[in-house]
Amino acid sequence: MQRSSKVVPGAGGRASFWQRLRPNAARLRVLRGLLPYVWPHERPDLQRTVLLSLGLMVVAKLVTVMMPYTLKWATDALVAVVNGKPDARQAVFWVLAAPLAATLLYGLVRIVMTILMQVREGLFAKVAMHAVRKMALGAFEHMHRLSLRFHLERKTGGLTRVLERGRDGIEQLTRMTLMTFLPTIVELALVLTVCAIEFDWRYIVAILTMIALYLWFTFWATEWRMKIRRTMNESDTEANTKAVDSLLNYETVKYFGAEKREAERYDKSLAVYEKASVNTYISLAVLNTGQGIIFTAGLTACLVMSALDVMAGKNTVGHFAMVNLIFLQLFIPLNFMGTMYREIKQSLLDIETMMDILEQNPEVADRPGAVPLGVAGGTIRFEEVSFSYEPDRPILKGLSFEVPAGKMVAIVGPSGAGKSTISRILMRFYDIAGGRVTIDGQDIRNVTQASLRGAMGVVPQDTVLFNDDIRYNIQYGRADASLAEVEEAARLAQIDGFIRQMPQGYETMVGERGLKLSGGEKQRVAIARTILKSPPILILDEATSALDSHTEKEIQDALDRISKDRTTLVIAHRLSTIVHADNILVLEQGQLVEQGRHADLLAQDGLYASLWNRQRQAEKAREELARTLEEAEKAGALRPADAKLPG
Repeated sequence: MQRSSKVVPGAGGRASFWQRLRPNAARLRVLRGLLPYVWPHERPDLQRTVLLSLGLMVVAKLVTVMMPYTLKWATDALVAVVNGKPDARQAVFWVLAAPLAATLLYGLVRIVMTILMQVREGLFAKVAMHAVRKMALGAFEHMHRLSLRFHLERKTGGLTRVLERGRDGIEQLTRMTLMTFLPTIVELALVLTVCAIEFDWRYIVAILTMIALYLWFTFWATEWRMKIRRTMNESDTEANTKAVDSLLNYETVKYFGAEKREAERYDKSLAVYEKASVNTYISLAVLNTGQGIIFTAGLTACLVMSALDVMAGKNTVGHFAMVNLIFLQLFIPLNFMGTMYREIKQSLLDIETMMDILEQNPEVADRPGAVPLGVAGGTIRFEEVSFSYEPDRPILKGLSFEVPAGKMVAIVGPSGAGKSTISRILMRFYDIAGGRVTIDGQDIRNVTQASLRGAMGVVPQDTVLFNDDIRYNIQYGRADASLAEVEEAARLAQIDGFIRQMPQGYETMVGERGLKLSGGEKQRVAIARTILKSPPILILDEATSALDSHTEKEIQDALDRISKDRTTLVIAHRLSTIVHADNILVLEQGQLVEQGRHADLLAQDGLYASLWNRQRQAEKAREELARTLEEAEKAGALRPADAKLPG
């Protein structure tokens, strides 16, 4: 009987039976793309394994078609014993020499067939898993090469699901085609050959008719089932995506007490999945019933013909037993035909989805002949740079500025002015629409992305850590760094003391996205790994935004030390952190409206002065509120817990 399995369905459509069987361009593309992995030119040993597996397959099938003969011989020998009624000596001879020998031969043939099949499976596993590994690795590497826009527009849960299904599809397709489909075709051909030798044309017609009806019904029912499975898999993917998205935003869910809302969203997808799953099992029952009826009808027709032939003296009783065994042998490959059609089509679609991603060209790619970036001083220049995420929404409008080598330049401005966009352009996550960006006179579009990003260290506003220990997350800045260097970086980032207080020290796990650490602790880990990288150019994207005032001062001192003699670009929200900058650029709506040192900008009484005054007023209001709460607490009007400032 067919086994139920969850698959990605193909398009149902109104195509004819034979049109559905015919390989289309997409399927041929998948098979061509998979061939180098199944027949790897760089691995002659695996090529030899493929040939050996195919050879064993042919031998196994030749042995398989011997089984009906051995059963026929055993049956005819037993009939001869019964009908001949030999004396004692003759009986011993016939029982031991003929029926018993034929029966033992039947068992031996089955054992040899089983051994050959299992050896073949074991050998080919090396080829199949090598193909899975190489293609999955290629897809993973390609996903990292794709541009930031691709990942921002994709759902993480859905993307990992595509990779997972594609990996499973490769394994299924290689096994089904080379280890099941091809052997099945060979076995069917051999069985029909045996029937042509031992029986007349009526048996061939009956068997071929049964096979044609069986395959037609199987493929028709499978197409019908795939329409149901489309809904099942879409709801499964949606439920998985919602679950991943909800768990990644665990804190946000808690902020708004939205656990029930998230559970309802998840259950809505599960309800669709549940309904489709029930329909899938119902359709499976219909498929198995139809297959059983068609197969049994064909078997019965051939058994009736064989019984009539035996009674007419045309065939022996052994032929009757042989027909039954031939059909039993046919049942397995025929049953696999339905499974193979479904699994191969599923695998082709899964791999095609992954190949669609593999064939996407990165939005940002190294130009032909790109050379490594050579950093002498680290001077950064933006020259009439224009950029937009969407064509109708410009972000930067002819922006020009310079960050001299070894100097610190800060970029400030209201929200939406384009501050963080500058760091993304400098890291070349996006290519600009007009103008150019240079480092020491080298257009960043003409150098390799690896060398460009290798020359920069970034401390982002939103720090995301790997679900590993603290040492790994700091050492991510430089993989070959020693433990002493990691500890020194942590000390400079003012987090070494905190780490040593923890029971497991640097082996402490930080949790998914660093959830076990506070915002300030995560930020200091990010600063530590940038310190460890020790790049010639630093980009601090509101690097102290998650820190309290006391810690911010300590971290700022550390950042000042590591920024010394390095080109540093600071994207700042708290203006108090950049008052010592060599130059401050003030952006508004993607344009440079003011620039100068802190005191000069205050004297201009422009946008920067307005931003500064607003922040000072907010800080004063906070200080006054703190004093009021402290006085109320001393007077006994408030409990200590109520005297805490918000945030």
